[in-house]
Amino acid sequence: MRKVLIDCDPGIDDALALALAAGSPLDVVGITTVGGNVDLPLTTANALALREFLGFGDVPVTPGSAGALLRQTVRATAVHGAGGLGDVVLPAPLRGPSEGHAVDFIVETLRAAPGEITLVAIGPLTNIALAVRKEPRVVEWARELVIMGGSYTRGNHNPAAEFNMLADPEAAAIVFEAGWTVNMLGLDVTLTAVVTSGILDRMRPLGRLAELLVPAAQSYGVVRADSGPAIHDACAVAYLLEPSLFTCVPAVVDVETAGLYTRGMTVTDFKLRDRQANALVATSLDVKRFWDLVLGAYEGVAGRLG
Repeated sequence: MRKVLIDCDPGIDDALALALAAGSPLDVVGITTVGGNVDLPLTTANALALREFLGFGDVPVTPGSAGALLRQTVRATAVHGAGGLGDVVLPAPLRGPSEGHAVDFIVETLRAAPGEITLVAIGPLTNIALAVRKEPRVVEWARELVIMGGSYTRGNHNPAAEFNMLADPEAAAIVFEAGWTVNMLGLDVTLTAVVTSGILDRMRPLGRLAELLVPAAQSYGVVRADSGPAIHDACAVAYLLEPSLFTCVPAVVDVETAGLYTRGMTVTDFKLRDRQANALVATSLDVKRFWDLVLGAYEGVAGRLG
């Protein structure tokens, strides 16, 4: 099984991504949290509740950075609700987080198993950037880095920038400039991974898991026959499970940190010219196969939860 460390800011779509990971053959070696969709105490509490609800067992949950490296905090409570999980109500977790800081956990976990663990970052990249700054060899030790974030066509939190990039553009710039290949699953593909009424109908029979999936989808946006809310973060997990779902193109990605109107924009150059690509950027998604994969994994989780 592929070992993964998931850095997240739950967040409705983070919850749906964790549910996908729970139903997959991935070996989740740790979950780290960052302030993003909501403040760090809430993202950590949500991760703890999801760990127990989804049956992750003793997988450590380690809190990390509360805010951006340099900029004023940006949050997405208008989308995810004050608590971060919209209308979802989960049992309170019985166990607390692990001691220590997410950055140290990332560094030490990768140091202990060089070349074995894939980093999956589905929130602002603050923890990942600080890990790179603390120990540059994490770039060599990580088997791969997969992120949900950015876009080469548009933004969502503003016209130019996707939320995870806007929340800490300086951190994102550090990560893209670190010397590894960033597998970027951005809005260009994640906005096609939408929950339609037909998808929601396939979620409803999934027992206790439906108590998470259905209200998450419905509180995240309006579900219609041919459109609905996009479950962005699940794309990053799906990419690990079946890369052939995505068309990916090598590119040079620079993160705008100074623009008055474009701060957080992932400026993407597919022509490369005399530069070496620092990213594989997803440009399309096989939506039908994506949902077959995701719903199959959800069925597996539902079978365990009852």
